[in-house]
Amino acid sequence: MESTSITVAATINMPVEKVWEYWTEPEHIKKWNSASDDWHTPRAENDLWTGGSFSSRMEARDGSMGFDFGGVYDEVKVNERIAYTMGDGRKVEVLFSGKGNSTAVTETFDAETTNPVEMQQAGWQAILDNFKQYTEAS
Repeated sequence: MESTSITVAATINMPVEKVWEYWTEPEHIKKWNSASDDWHTPRAENDLWTGGSFSSRMEARDGSMGFDFGGVYDEVKVNERIAYTMGDGRKVEVLFSGKGNSTAVTETFDAETTNPVEMQQAGWQAILDNFKQYTEAS
């Protein structure tokens, strides 16, 4: 079965080095990794190298639900590209394109088959928008 790819993007008004740091360091991931204010990420671990793994725990703030999100890195090029395979086998690529005090972040991922594509795109875009807001406010 051919998988559908979904792309989300944002331009962050910060240099690529800072954007990379905030994207990859667990203490920052815990602060921006949610699609809405009623969710949070109480735990994040990141072993950032080709072959390394990552995981984070995403939970509703009211404790009603939660899930683990993780995978293994297929490629890591500092300040440029992260490619990984999620726990369910889907692929993700994140590109960082820095120009001065601005960095374009483009994230492309294989859609899952449970939820509508539009819903998945909206959710990942909301997390990316939250990342932009958090990074620019720091």
